[in-house]
Amino acid sequence: MKASLAGKDWQALAVTEPGHWVGLGAEWDELYRRCATATPFQTHAWLTSWWQHYGRGHELLVILVRRDGRLLAGLPLLRGRRFGCRVLSPIGGALSDFTDILLDDDQREEAGQAAIRALLDQPDWDVMDFPETRPGSAVGYLGGLWPRQSRFLPASTCLAMAALPIEEQLARIGGRSAGKLRRSLRKVDELGVEITDVPPERVESAVDGLLRLHAQQWTGRGINKEHLRPRFRNHLAQAACLMVAGGQASVTEFRADGRLVAANLCLVGRDFCGGYLYGADPALRSRIDTFALVLRHSLREAHERGLPTLSMLRGSEPHKARWGAHPVASHRLVLGRNQRALFYTALVEGRASAAAVAKDHWPGLARILRPGS
Repeated sequence: MKASLAGKDWQALAVTEPGHWVGLGAEWDELYRRCATATPFQTHAWLTSWWQHYGRGHELLVILVRRDGRLLAGLPLLRGRRFGCRVLSPIGGALSDFTDILLDDDQREEAGQAAIRALLDQPDWDVMDFPETRPGSAVGYLGGLWPRQSRFLPASTCLAMAALPIEEQLARIGGRSAGKLRRSLRKVDELGVEITDVPPERVESAVDGLLRLHAQQWTGRGINKEHLRPRFRNHLAQAACLMVAGGQASVTEFRADGRLVAANLCLVGRDFCGGYLYGADPALRSRIDTFALVLRHSLREAHERGLPTLSMLRGSEPHKARWGAHPVASHRLVLGRNQRALFYTALVEGRASAAAVAKDHWPGLARILRPGS
C-alpha cells in the first residue's frame, strides 16, 4: 500500500494488500452510487468475489484517489504481462461483460485528471487495457483526457431494448413477427409456470439450481466450460448473495407442477437490468420458448424498477434480436504510457483482425482470439 500526492489537495493510494481491498466495501459502494456510468460489474461485491476466487497468480493494484478524505476515483486493477509488456487490466476479467472504473459524477473532470496523475506516478507498467467498455463509460472518459497514446478498438456487441411492458414491446415489433411471439407467450401461460423471486438467504442454493439447469440446457451445444467449474460456482454464489441483498441483482426461479424448470440471474445497474445467466430444463425447452418466459419477466422487472433498458449483455444471437433488441457496440480501450504500448496495440489489433476472419471460418480459433485474450 503506497500513498502519493496526485495533485494539489488530492491524495492517491495504491492498494496492493488483498485484506485492505476487501475491507473497502462501504467506501467503494458509496462512490459506486455517485458514478452514473457504473455497472454491477464494478460493485465491490462482484469485484472482491472475483478476486477471491480468480485472483491467484495476479498482482493486485487498486488505485484510490481522494480529496479531503473523500473517495472520488477508484481504479480496480491487476498487474500482469502480455506480449512482453507490463499490463494493467481490470479486476473481473472475462467474466465481466462491462469493464470500467469509478469517477464521482460531480467532480468527474478533476477526479479523472487526478486519476491520470496517479496512474502516471505508478512505476513498472507500459499499457492499461480495458477489454469491454460500454458507450459513456468512466474509463472511456478517462481515455478522452489521456495525454499519451490511446486507442479504442472493436469489442463485443450487446443487445438491448427499452424496458417496456411486453404488449408495448410487441406493438413496436408489429406484423407477423409480433404474432409469432404472442403465440409463444400464450404457450408459456398455458403451462401455468409459478415465478418466485429468491430472497438473499436462499440465493446460494438457487445458484446451484441455476447452474445445474444451465449445464443441462447446453449439453452437447458448446457450453462455456468455465461455467462448469467449482470456482465459477463459488464466485457467482458469493457475489449474487451480496448483490441481491444490496439490490444490485435478482435471482428468479420458475416452477411447473412444483418442479424447478428454469432459473435466471439478472444484474441490476444504475440504468439497466442485465440478463447475466439463465438455465432451463431441456424437457421444458421442447414444450415452450424458455427465452420468452425469462425475457417477459426480466422486462417486467426492469420496468417496475423504473429502469429504462433491459440489456442482454454480450452476444447478438438471433433469438434475442427477434424481440426488437438493438445492437450496442462495446470497445476495447488501450492506454499507452510509453513506446512499448505501440507494439502492444499493434499486436492486439492484429489478433482482433484475425479473430474477425476466424469467426466466419474457424469458430474454435475465434474463441481463442476473442477480445481480451
